[in-house]
Order: sequence, then C-alpha cells, then structure tokens
Amino acid sequence: MFGNYLIGLREGLEASLVVCILIAYLVKTGRRDALRPIWIGVGVAVGVSLAFGAGLEFGSQELTFEAQELLGGTLSIVAVVLVTWMVFWMRRTARHLRDELHGKLDAALRMGTGALVATAFLAVGREGLETALFVWASVRASSDGSYAPLTGVLLGLLTAVLLGWLFYRGALRIDLARFFTWTGGMLVVVAAGVLAYGVHDLQEARFLDGLANKAFDVSATIPPDSWYGTLLKGVFNFQPDPTVLQVTVWALYLVPTLVLFLAPIGSGPSARVKKQKATDEKADAEASAGTTA
Repeated sequence: MFGNYLIGLREGLEASLVVCILIAYLVKTGRRDALRPIWIGVGVAVGVSLAFGAGLEFGSQELTFEAQELLGGTLSIVAVVLVTWMVFWMRRTARHLRDELHGKLDAALRMGTGALVATAFLAVGREGLETALFVWASVRASSDGSYAPLTGVLLGLLTAVLLGWLFYRGALRIDLARFFTWTGGMLVVVAAGVLAYGVHDLQEARFLDGLANKAFDVSATIPPDSWYGTLLKGVFNFQPDPTVLQVTVWALYLVPTLVLFLAPIGSGPSARVKKQKATDEKADAEASAGTTA
C-alpha cells in the first residue's frame, strides 16, 4: 500500500504544483479572465486520464489469460520507462519549473482561449496519463484481491491535492529539488518491482522462457499471506519465489538507475551555458569598441 501511496503522492503533487503555478501566475498578473480556460483544460485532462485507466482495467478483462499477461507485462515495462524518464526529468528541471510554465503561459495568453486550454491540458494530461498507466501496472502487480493498493493511490492523490492547496495559499514551503530527489529514489525502487512483475507476466504469457527456473523460494520463511509478506509485497512488489530472469532484470535496472539518479548534479553552469555567456560577452565587447571608435 505504501508503494501505491507514494505513486499517488508523487505524481499527484506534480500535477497539483503545475495547476497552482498556472493559477497563481494568472491571479498575480490580473488575468482572472483566463482562469476558466485553465480549469477546462485541467478537467479534460483528468477525464481523459480516468478514461484511459478505465479502458486499461475493463478492456483487459475481455482478453484471454495469455493475452492479459502479455498486455500487462508490456504495459508494465512501458510504465517503468515513462516513470524513469519522468523522475530524471523532474529532478533536473524542478528548480526551473515555475519559470518554464510561466513562459508557456505567456505564449498561450497571446494566442487566445484555445491555447490556454491546450496548455493546461498538456501540462496536466501528461502527468495524468503517466499516473494512470503506472498506477494500473503497480496495482496489478501488488493486488491481492483487496482494495488496499487502490486505497493507497487515492490517499496519495488526496494528500497531493492538500499539499498543492497549502502551497498555493503560501502556508507551505517546499524544497522541490530535494522532495523530488527523495521521492524519485523511492519511486525507482517501486518501479524495479513493477518491472520484475512485468517480466513475470511475459513469462506466464509464454513470450519469455524461464518460468520454472526459480532464483530462490522463501515462501516458507516469508509466507505471501503473512503481514510482513503483504508489507513487502505492497512496498517493494516482493515475490518470495521469483525467476532467475526476474531477479536479473530487477538488479540490472535498480542498481545503475539509482546510482545515476543519486549522482550529484553539477551546481555550476553547463558547458553550453558557459559558451553562450562567453559569446555574449565577446559581442558586447565588440559593440562597445565599435561605439568608442
């Protein structure tokens, strides 16, 4: 349940912060007339995300067992790829997220109502579709017949909405870079479990071999129906009897991804920025020389 709560919190907070930044900017600049298109875009994005999630859930039920496992395994891998890209992108751009959104909103204001709706839809819809896909894959991987995984996701989303509202009201200050670094690291661990489960699905669909080749079996020590087995399953998607391929893929993804993600980001300007700065300074010097002459 904690893993699914983390997904809902992390993904929901990204969307909440985007909405808060857009609304706060419009209110601050006296453009309250543009709030309605923004909310329309947000509403459409939420509706499309819910429809996408419902389509995944109910559409897959009409398939054969092998087709369900093939679809589930494939989408689990796609979800892991998307969430991995997202956590790296957010860690890199968290400090500049506000400025980036302000620039896009200024351009949309010049273009009209349709552009405002599209800006809000794209900003929130991307997060919503990623959330729907990853939540579906994670809930499918950790589901034990109860509503605990879905409850965890909903609690995470509600917490994200509350934090977003507090952020907008100025009652909460968030170090976005640090927050997204810590939650991103934990989300990588969750994604590793989803990836391993996706590989297991592909093995059950007979798309990959090695289903009977178990790496280990600790079912007697950690029963899946015990409280600690359920806890490990909910947090890490732990499986007491994984295949060799599952363990291999899990390790090959988790270790290098965490190392790269937690590596320090250079605080100084990049080479491209330094080069551009040098070019600008040279142009200013030449212009000054020309004026003097």
